[in-house]
Amino acid sequence: VQLQACGGGLVQPGGSLRLSCTASGATANIIELGWYRQGTGKQREKIATITEAGNTNYADSMQGRFTISRGSAWNQVFLQIDNLKPDDTAVYYCHADEVRPKEGEIGFNYYDHWGQGTQVTVSS
Repeated sequence: VQLQACGGGLVQPGGSLRLSCTASGATANIIELGWYRQGTGKQREKIATITEAGNTNYADSMQGRFTISRGSAWNQVFLQIDNLKPDDTAVYYCHADEVRPKEGEIGFNYYDHWGQGTQVTVSS
């Protein structure tokens, strides 16, 4: 699974952005897509995740200004960010959870996939 994120850029405080992420490769076994971010000198933090059925989960601190959605095809995920603040400056990463049945035995293997990230800079 490969993930390509885009849509970042330089935005003034109060502005909005819509990030996009497209998954390619073996996407049939993706069970969840999500967005994370990492500011300079900070740990990577979860923003939100979404399942193929459209069930969303947001980090408590990300409620309100962030909206995750999926495309009509289950290989696209979007992140709408409104009322951007300087503290939102970070690299935003797309993430996919993939599950595959184990070969020759009962059970599943789980895999994490990360995109290359897209830079969001909020500054006047």
